[in-house]
Amino acid sequence: MFVKTTTAPRNNMAFVEQIGKNSWRVRYTKDDGTIGSIPGFTSKTTAQDKADEIDADRRRGTFLDPSAGKLLLGEFTTPWFDSIDVARSTEAQYDSLIRNHIIPRWGTTCLDSITGIGVRSWKKKLRTQGYAESTIKTIVKILSMMLADAADEQLIAANPIKPQRRGKRQHAKRKEALWATPEQVLRIALQAAGLVGIRAAILIITAAWTGARWGELTGLQRINTHLDDGRIVIDPDIGALHEVGSSLYLGPPKTAESIRTITLPSFLIRLLQWLLDSHDHPHVFVTTDGQLLRRSNFARRAMRPAADGNLNRKRPPIWVHPVVPGLTFHQLRHSHKTWLIADAIPEVAQALRLGHIIQDEVKRIYSHIAPEVEVRLLNALETRWANAVATMLDTANTPDTTHRPNMLELLPSLTLTAA
Repeated sequence: MFVKTTTAPRNNMAFVEQIGKNSWRVRYTKDDGTIGSIPGFTSKTTAQDKADEIDADRRRGTFLDPSAGKLLLGEFTTPWFDSIDVARSTEAQYDSLIRNHIIPRWGTTCLDSITGIGVRSWKKKLRTQGYAESTIKTIVKILSMMLADAADEQLIAANPIKPQRRGKRQHAKRKEALWATPEQVLRIALQAAGLVGIRAAILIITAAWTGARWGELTGLQRINTHLDDGRIVIDPDIGALHEVGSSLYLGPPKTAESIRTITLPSFLIRLLQWLLDSHDHPHVFVTTDGQLLRRSNFARRAMRPAADGNLNRKRPPIWVHPVVPGLTFHQLRHSHKTWLIADAIPEVAQALRLGHIIQDEVKRIYSHIAPEVEVRLLNALETRWANAVATMLDTANTPDTTHRPNMLELLPSLTLTAA
């Protein structure tokens, strides 16, 4: 009859235990004080070697509990999610992607069973299912963050998700971002005015001629709009309107660099003054019934048809022609950047106006802008507005077989006169 033998532990050191005629296991103290077990050794010598290895790893601080990696990713998700400290909008995005994509695929998988090859295969499957590349990138980023934290907690040896070093997508040509000329922006704005009102047009024009983000403009309040000084301020605490699910709230802008003052060309000062005089809401940009703007509603009712046209629809309330199909509100910001580059505005001035990070250390130290550079920037924007207006006036009386109204009549005359 077999009698189990044990080598007694000393000071929580790992020890070996015979559990069969030719079977040994290693026992060790886990972080929670319980005793863990590694079976499968055919001799006391090999088991003792493993016990000595565990003790050595503990002294070096590199020991990984073999049972820790058996934790299911679904079980790890809850404490991980509770530990992150991100903006509410980011938290809502993470929660949605984890519930809808990560948990269904990896929730019942042990942490130490998730491999780089498995994740790459999953990415490929997501692409075949038609998900946007940006969405896939965010999903994998979240999973990588979770596994990196699991490694930091010594649940697994390392994060198995590594940057892809091969494959056809590494060499794929990057898709060029859309942008619009000032004339195209003005045409889109006028069509938006015809669709939903003048306020939509002013918002589009302001975005293109300031480079401000959607949340920065929809969150802009009167107290941060200083038209006497020709500037708007993106506040560090309430400088952006955030949308999470059905709720809207004011909070900090996207980055620390986004906290900035944006100077305004003279035509835009007059335009914003007209807008402020037209309502008494604390926010500058609101709906006609005094509600805060929602991105999806504005895109559906104004931006998309104004940029894409609606000639394929049967009897819409107003006909609008395609201008730059596919152009998004955010790409008005990209358009602004493109104009600044074309007008040879210094890179530092561009970065400070758009709220971009200045990578170069020397440029960051000397990142102030000479007054003459600011004057040149504003003059260039004013000229672009004047030229866009002149182009629109030249084509205003062109015959139109769709019988659309004269869009120029939809904006106050002061907005169509260059300074």
